[in-house]
Amino acid sequence: MRNLTCILFFVIVYSLNSFSQERKEKIRWQEDRPLSWEDFKAEPDDSTSYSANTNSGITYNWDYSTATGRPVLNHEVSSNFYPKLSWVKDVEDKEYLLAHEQLHFDISELHARKLRKALAEYEIGRNIRLDLKRIYNKIETERSLMQNQFDKQTQHSENREAEMRWRELVAKELEKLKKYSS
Repeated sequence: MRNLTCILFFVIVYSLNSFSQERKEKIRWQEDRPLSWEDFKAEPDDSTSYSANTNSGITYNWDYSTATGRPVLNHEVSSNFYPKLSWVKDVEDKEYLLAHEQLHFDISELHARKLRKALAEYEIGRNIRLDLKRIYNKIETERSLMQNQFDKQTQHSENREAEMRWRELVAKELEKLKKYSS
């Protein structure tokens, strides 16, 4: 009986760990690695009229040291795409739609660069944890608003003129912040 309990315990722990790792699967944004439809691994949401969904976002971690006699902030920011939370339905113009979904990921990278810039310019104060949380929350709010504005103005990729304007805008903004690319 004891052996069975141990086996069950390990099976449950392994299953939970596998499920957790599956949900954490991510692709970091890279200029030379655009998304492909093979990256979209979730089941399509048939309750919505949208043709695809990109789940992306920015994460960061930080620490600081005073070993040199003055505080030094170390940080890492990444822009990630989550395959197990992103999906596509069967549609006609898949190349055009993929470019729209890529732009969602690019918007996340744009805001990752903004966060890297803000953290690089941050002067360590007495409330570092609160300050960094405020900086992140501000940029994350801007990212979310921009994602929504992009979909609204392009009518979720239906307005091709607006789509082309957004492609130019995001490309220019990414170029301006190239110094802060990962």
